Amino acid sequence: MALSATTYKVELELSDLDRGIYESPRFTLARHPSETAERLVVRILAYALWYDAQLSFGRGLSESNDPALSVSSLDGRLLHWIEVGQPDAERLVRHGRKAERISLLAYGNLRVWAPKLLPLVEGVPNLEIVAVDPAALEDLAQELPRNLRWGVMISENSLFVTDERGQHEVPLTWLRGTRG
Repeated sequence: MALSATTYKVELELSDLDRGIYESPRFTLARHPSETAERLVVRILAYALWYDAQLSFGRGLSESNDPALSVSSLDGRLLHWIEVGQPDAERLVRHGRKAERISLLAYGNLRVWAPKLLPLVEGVPNLEIVAVDPAALEDLAQELPRNLRWGVMISENSLFVTDERGQHEVPLTWLRGTRG
């Protein structure tokens, strides 16, 4: 018998001081049986970091050709393709040609991956890559409740997440591009 996805109800109080965005999005998110808590948290952080009223989650791990998140125009143009994790350069180049903007929120051990990837994506002008601090991510992903209520404040190169356990600083490191 196949395992089914686990659903999470998410409520964010988003304060993006850099972009002047103050929103309270609510959504339901499915966690694939093979998805780690860290990847789920990174998808939520990517949602907050690149929030747009039209931002939607992809079909996730069950559909490898989908982005983690994306924004499309009303006429079907792909405005923003958002990846999480450590995709290969070919995937980023291919989707960088399709989308007006492509972003990657990388996590995990990036010591070997990043030096190999960055030279291969130099020709993708619309690509930005940011890394999440692994220790902060691990702390945030511990004992993840099914009903998430997070206050997320974004300022400069950090996300500050407040939940029932307190405040967590999630430092970001821009590997390519800058937040704009």
